[in-house]
Amino acid sequence: MVDRRDVASWLQGPGAQRPVTDDDHPGSRLGMPRTGPGSIGGFGRRLVALVVDWTMCQLVAFLALGVTLGEGGARSFAPLAIFAVENVVLLSTLGSTFGGRLLGLRLVSLPGRRATVVQVLVRTLLLCLAVPALVWDRDARGLHDKAAGTVLIRSG
Repeated sequence: MVDRRDVASWLQGPGAQRPVTDDDHPGSRLGMPRTGPGSIGGFGRRLVALVVDWTMCQLVAFLALGVTLGEGGARSFAPLAIFAVENVVLLSTLGSTFGGRLLGLRLVSLPGRRATVVQVLVRTLLLCLAVPALVWDRDARGLHDKAAGTVLIRSG
């Protein structure tokens, strides 16, 4: 049954992410454990993995294309393009990006199998738009993951 908490949790802010009961934790509605391998990847891990990936993309853009921080024009999108390619290639083949692998995160489809290329493409497109990734549900899944039918879990 759908109730108000499922629909409007993103309007309530970070407090909506707190469990209501002992059996209600991020991922419980998806059949995932509270902690350990297979549980929802925590915000801290995801944030650090994103920073690692973005930093690497900035470095590649600088070394390969000479793009500097604060540069304007079309070249300023080079790190974002590199980030998108990294996500599509690595998530569809290995299940995690460099940062995700470093922090023990893996992307899977909701049945628990490897995410398909189409799922990864949808997720990456929405992730690059940023806003869908900033809106979460009670399972700590961003709209980009909900739209793609994927979830970022702890791999170890």
